Amino acid sequence: MVSDRIEVQVSPGEEGDLAALTELYNHYVRETAITFDVTPLTPDERRPWLLSHPEDGPHRLLVAREAGSPEKILGYATSGPFRPKAAYATSVETSVYLAPDAGGRGIGTLLYKQLFEALEGEDVHRAYAGIALPNEASIRLHRRFGFEEIGVYGEVGRKFGAYHDVAWFEKRLS
Repeated sequence: MVSDRIEVQVSPGEEGDLAALTELYNHYVRETAITFDVTPLTPDERRPWLLSHPEDGPHRLLVAREAGSPEKILGYATSGPFRPKAAYATSVETSVYLAPDAGGRGIGTLLYKQLFEALEGEDVHRAYAGIALPNEASIRLHRRFGFEEIGVYGEVGRKFGAYHDVAWFEKRLS
């Protein structure tokens, strides 16, 4: 895909991506309330997360890279466990994180398109996404992919001295 004159390639995340993925995520930890982590993570602390996303199965990690610059990660999308109990196994929680300069170029759309195509053959019944408010760009992306808002947890997280709501969205997959 070409996005704003750059070629974007999407592939599964791998061990060599760990430092760049951690730094991308830490931007959101340090600068925003999009994630409720409050302390930046080290690559070693983030490694179990990376390893929990194999190339197949319902829990995926897809990474968007600038073609010709494989070290230039533009963003990533994941599907992971919704909750740890066995009865939730056919539900996943999805998310997209983009590099700070990569928004508005269709990269999130490309990542989600490929993520949901990969999940089509898996035993996944529902996808859920929690969106810290306000975040209109994320809400638009999720609605574009058929997610519907199912509720809001009011003031569920406190970060940067303020309470934040989280809207929950659901997508029916099967």
